Amino acid sequence: MKIPKFRWIIAGLILLATTINYIDRQALSIAENAISKEFGLTAQDYSWIVFWFLLSYAVMQALMGKVIDKIGAKKGFSFSVIFWSIANMLHALGTGMVSLSIYRFLLGIGEAGNFPAASKVISKWFPKNERSKAFGILTAGPGLGAILAPPIVAFLIYSVGWRMSFVVTGALGFLWFLLWQIFYSEPETNKYLEKEELNYIVRGRETDEVEASTSWFGFFRYKEVWGLMLARFIADGAFYFFVFFLPKYLTDIRGFDLLQIGLFAWMPFLAADIGSVSGGWLSGKLIERGYSLDASRKIVMWIGAIGVCTAFPAIYVGSAYLALGLICLALFFIQFKQASLFTVPSDLFSSKSVASVWGLSGMAGSFGGMAFAPLIGYLITNISYTPVFAIVSIMHIISVIFVMVFIPKIKNIEK
Repeated sequence: MKIPKFRWIIAGLILLATTINYIDRQALSIAENAISKEFGLTAQDYSWIVFWFLLSYAVMQALMGKVIDKIGAKKGFSFSVIFWSIANMLHALGTGMVSLSIYRFLLGIGEAGNFPAASKVISKWFPKNERSKAFGILTAGPGLGAILAPPIVAFLIYSVGWRMSFVVTGALGFLWFLLWQIFYSEPETNKYLEKEELNYIVRGRETDEVEASTSWFGFFRYKEVWGLMLARFIADGAFYFFVFFLPKYLTDIRGFDLLQIGLFAWMPFLAADIGSVSGGWLSGKLIERGYSLDASRKIVMWIGAIGVCTAFPAIYVGSAYLALGLICLALFFIQFKQASLFTVPSDLFSSKSVASVWGLSGMAGSFGGMAFAPLIGYLITNISYTPVFAIVSIMHIISVIFVMVFIPKIKNIEK
């Protein structure tokens, strides 16, 4: 049976995987208050649990990217999702900081394959003029997962306890795995894809589909790869702060209880999703209007980076709901900008090696988030949230400056 516009079904599947990825990732932050009370954990203890997740996530993104380029997106995505789903369920066995750190470390190993695999899928299934839209859909996954996590996990904690909440959310990955096995294969062999759509996809892909011979370390000779890595290193910690610490901030500073977390903590991530789709749409629209690939990507990045500065006033306003509104704006602009930045690896490299390049940049982003997490814990414990919000407000501006310096023109790199 042929399905019209089937490439967008594929985009929906990687969106669903990324959504589940972030539900599992954020489950700990929703359950943090209950877990910390049971085990007597401090903010610094919690930040170190986050650190171990980000450490494994950072290292494994680069390794998984290279593996996925070798074994393909279908097998790589399948392994990643099953591994992280099991690791998430293991959290139910947690007995304190050490065991939870181990389970978070395992979760990071599995979740590291998501974005490298998704970037490879997009480079295979979408012509260049549609990739920013596809990446906009992909980067809506973190926000959608963070939207769904607070009400789902809060409900599960109330109903069956925090331990079973990890079991239930972990089981979602197995349902996705079944859909992936049914619907996914390469465009050239996919039985659901119409011939006209296949021709459209192939015509719109890069013409230099040579076999990738670049070694993993060989990518470091490209200044553009360094630019991507530095841009992600400085920027990703801002989003991780909201993913891992927003419920804690709303509890500690704004006095929210678990019910209020469930009712309101998803709103900034809805804004993030709107930003993802909007950023991807605008970049594609600018190309249609005659702007160069380089200009369209960088215009979107600058708009987003400047907009993230709305995070800083949130710490000073008296109203908790006005603060939440400003955080919504900040997350909108974070993902507005990232939808364009995340597309750049596929703009620079062929689909044969894009997962490796994406993995390297993702590794750098996670190392940045990993380094930021203990600093957040220290600042919260010893000073306040104010310097954290100040740092978050400027991280993305510095990120775009790195792009401008190291990637003077976004275009395909001849190898």
